[in-house]
This record gives sequence, structure tokens and C-alpha cells, in this order.
Amino acid sequence: MNRPRRLIGVLGTHTEVGKTWVSSRLLAQARSGGLRVAARKPVQSYEEGSTATDAEQLAAATGEAIADICPARRCYPLALAPPMAADVLQRPRILLQELLDEIVWPAGCDLGLVESVGGPLSPIAHDGDSLDLVKRLQSDRVVLVADAGLGTLNAVRLSLAALAPLNAVVFLNRFDAEQELHSLNRRWLVEKYEAAVATNVEQLLAALQ
Repeated sequence: MNRPRRLIGVLGTHTEVGKTWVSSRLLAQARSGGLRVAARKPVQSYEEGSTATDAEQLAAATGEAIADICPARRCYPLALAPPMAADVLQRPRILLQELLDEIVWPAGCDLGLVESVGGPLSPIAHDGDSLDLVKRLQSDRVVLVADAGLGTLNAVRLSLAALAPLNAVVFLNRFDAEQELHSLNRRWLVEKYEAAVATNVEQLLAALQ
């Protein structure tokens, strides 16, 4: 693999937490700062006819072709975990090693980002989950996207325990400093649990350097 200078894995504490929103803005910010960026979504499933797919959003941020981010054969128009969607759609089994082998980076990439699906233990293949993916990638850093409100501490701590010993930074999505709960959650994560935490894209990009 023509490895990027910095390889980042992105996953969430759970599904619909905003991984693609965060990834797209991180990549756009890095690109506007002069870095050569690329994104890969090894496999995606979605509700057909709904909003833009994850790969489409990532392509808009990096300027790449959608098929470079997620090959058409790895797109499943059914809102289930990818291996489940593959079974229902009667398509071939998804194997983790095949997903890894299909990741190809452009030459001279400064920042490469691989976005998983769902939470750490969400199935991404018939023989592996998102945690397996980021571990096998040997990412330089992992971004864990989390909500900022109720349930954040439990979700983040469980996810970080699963990710250990990977080097992870927590991104509190939809963080509002004027909401006491959001600020308390951030403080507890940093001071009590010694987690690396970012609450905006600028902080996140700095933490990944």
C-alpha cells in the first residue's frame, strides 16, 4: 500500500453520530490548508434515494472520484450493517482482507482518512468489525466521534476501552459550550479519564499533526 504520510481511522461510538460530517470537514480544512488529502470508505450501506451517501460527501471534501472512495461493488442500497445488507441483497460475502486489499492511495498523499461504519463492534464484513478494520490499518491516529450530551461518558469510555492501545482522540460532535452538560462531559473526559478531546475541527486537525 502506498501509505499516506498520516493515516487516520475514523469510527463512532454508535451509528448516526456524525462520522461523515466530521470526516468531511476535517478533510476540507486540511485541504484548504494546502495538504494533499484522500478518503476511503471501504464499504457503505444506505437507504436508497435518501441524502447523499457517505462516499459522495467525502468526495465533495477531497475532490476525488466517488468510486475511488468506495467502489460501486461495495455500495449496498439497504440501511443495514454491510454484511447483513449483502446477505439480504444476495450479494457475495464481504471479507475484511478484501476490503483492506482494495484500499489504494494516490501518490504524495499527506493525510489519508479511512471511515468505518457504526461503532467499534459494528460488523463491517462477515469476518470483522470496525475495530478490526482500524487495527489492521495500523493507523497513526484514530478519531472517535461521539455525541456531547447524555450518555456520552459511558459510550466514549466503552469505545476507548475497546480501542486500546490505539492512539485515539475523541471528537465531541455538536458540542455547545453554553450547555452545561456538554462542558461537564468534556471536563470529565479530559480531567478524570485523561482522554484527548477536540470540540471543533481546528482542534482536531491540530491533534492529528
